[in-house]
Amino acid sequence: EGDVICVFSQYGEGVNINLVRDKKTGKSKGFCFLCYEDQRSTILAVDNFNGIKIKGRTIRVDHVANYRPPKDSDDLDDVTKALHAKGCGVKTPPHTSSDSLSEDDDVPVKKQKGEVCS
Repeated sequence: EGDVICVFSQYGEGVNINLVRDKKTGKSKGFCFLCYEDQRSTILAVDNFNGIKIKGRTIRVDHVANYRPPKDSDDLDDVTKALHAKGCGVKTPPHTSSDSLSEDDDVPVKKQKGEVCS
């Protein structure tokens, strides 16, 4: 965990890390989740670390929507308790009719008579 924090801290402060481990052996499964304090740090880490090699291994770095830290510990600090309550990461605001449509938004399309949509 310390190595991951050390490497990823060059783009910002991590507020939570979940290094996924095998329950029987306690060994790392080779992936983890890291929550940054600031969304800009997350974007920088994804843009700069995805696909690079560290110690001979190519790593994959990506965004996770609505990350929540694991609830397997009874001894939690205040920051982790807050993360349990609200989650970590970007919360997408609900779409309103006053927002402009982007290319990714579904736009209603009139169908021609007899046209089948899949």
